[in-house]
Amino acid sequence: MQIQTHAMVTEAIAYLSDIDPVMKGVIERVGPCTLQPDPDIFNALVDAIISQQISVKAADAIMARVCAAMPDGKVTPANLQLFDFDRLRTLGLSTPKARYIGNLVEHITSGQLQLEKLAELEDEVIITELTAVKGIGRWTAEMCLIFVMLRPDVLPVDDLGFLEGMRSAYQLAERPTKQEAYARGELWRPYRTVATWYLWAVRRMSLYDERPRTRIVSL
Repeated sequence: MQIQTHAMVTEAIAYLSDIDPVMKGVIERVGPCTLQPDPDIFNALVDAIISQQISVKAADAIMARVCAAMPDGKVTPANLQLFDFDRLRTLGLSTPKARYIGNLVEHITSGQLQLEKLAELEDEVIITELTAVKGIGRWTAEMCLIFVMLRPDVLPVDDLGFLEGMRSAYQLAERPTKQEAYARGELWRPYRTVATWYLWAVRRMSLYDERPRTRIVSL
């Protein structure tokens, strides 16, 4: 998997640099792409639900408490089944997020959502499967496609950081609309995931002087 990932990213960088002069400049500024697939999709989904609409620092603190409370320190459907709504709330989860995680666990334990089979499906089918779980929207599903499965051609036009990265990189007067971002992104097919990552990276570098993100968080 690591060899395949490296090959895909290498091909994507070469393609994007050749097809788009602006993207070439962004790639040169940011440096190597560090995207790596995460095999633990359940942990990533729980993390994504916890991270919704709060700071990275707060999300990390809550996720750490959840991990520490697990019998073996692992966030799994079986372990979370031991936690009812009230116990999840004591770990710092809001009322909606505690319910969302409970709903996710229910979907998996009932067989409605079979995480182990998602890798066999097309991107849009995966999004449909995941968004059937209350608390998981299209954005979260797309983040899983990018950070967990490393699908090569995902364009998350609902992501503010991506839109702001595009505005900055292309020196646009205003943040592009979703439709404008989608149209511009057509040039990057079939490697829109890597292009997206680079726009996230250049956005974070300009705002915070930080390293590019490698986990599911929103800007």
